[in-house]
Amino acid sequence: MPLIPLRRQLLAALAGLALPAAAPARPEAASPRPTKVARPAQAAASAAAYAGHPEAMAFADAVAAAHGLDAARVRAQLGQARRQDSVRRLVMPPPAGVAKNWAAYRARFIDTQRVQAGLAFWRAQERWLALAEERWGVPPAIVVAIVGVETFYGRVMGNFRVIDALATLAFDFPPGRRDRSAFFRSELEELFVLAQREGSDPLAVKGSYAGAMGLPQFMPSSVNRYAVDFDGDGHIDLHANPADVVGSVAHYLAAFGWQRGMPTHYGVAVPVDSRDRAVLLGPDILPSFTAADFAERGAQLDAAGQAHTGPLALVELQNGDLAPSYVAGTQNFYVITRYNWSSYYAMAVIDLAAALQRGR
Repeated sequence: MPLIPLRRQLLAALAGLALPAAAPARPEAASPRPTKVARPAQAAASAAAYAGHPEAMAFADAVAAAHGLDAARVRAQLGQARRQDSVRRLVMPPPAGVAKNWAAYRARFIDTQRVQAGLAFWRAQERWLALAEERWGVPPAIVVAIVGVETFYGRVMGNFRVIDALATLAFDFPPGRRDRSAFFRSELEELFVLAQREGSDPLAVKGSYAGAMGLPQFMPSSVNRYAVDFDGDGHIDLHANPADVVGSVAHYLAAFGWQRGMPTHYGVAVPVDSRDRAVLLGPDILPSFTAADFAERGAQLDAAGQAHTGPLALVELQNGDLAPSYVAGTQNFYVITRYNWSSYYAMAVIDLAAALQRGR
């Protein structure tokens, strides 16, 4: 649910990407919208709290009963959440006809400033990055690159109250796209569970318009399932404790099947025949074909790819009006897309990681 706007969450706009079908570390970003001056009625709607919302209050009672929480406290906290119309706008998909553009998307993340900030983060957290690689097999460059793509190393973590964002999308999900209010209700429930476990105030947590939090932009459910207290101080802090950030990102990728030592992708020349190309593109980013299958369909893998023994996916990255780019993605490429369900996102992480590795 590490997404998909105000901060780097505008990242998916350039690729024309929509909110994913399920919850990665953080949802993918929706497209940016022109800033509008709110009319009085709109401002009043945005300021409306959920204290008098029957559905929200029934939800609070159900959450309290399910997790042994104080019902009056949960009702009071959720009652202070406010509907945010800007959240409702940001969650909408990009306008029809917006072309995906890998080159433009990539340019947002692979630049001198981000690489230098990433190298500084790597130097400062070298101990934890080495320990994470030893434990879970995830290379430091990949972990550092994810934090860089997600939040520019903590510079842009989002300024929405998470409880406002989640309540808005749970109880006032906008019409005009597939209803995902059930997903956001689940994340709102997870927020209360997290607050109870950590002894924190759910009203104080800031994050993205979709409710993603901290340097790695974990959704509340991902914090509860995959975040780790990596330095053993008794608390998980993804906002201000880089050790926990490093350990949690590496653990998340390992939980989704990261393979130690496996490349993320190989070079490939696509088949000339459009039917063969369509067959290989059919499963999208899910690795489904052997190197022999690629060859049989006329796809020419590089030497390393020809020797790969696991399944591969033919990944297409569109470049607007120009010809698409292609790579052969491995299981590890697919794992990165479990963080944010987008091949463009995965390739940006991989290219930033390569730039960081060169900088080392």
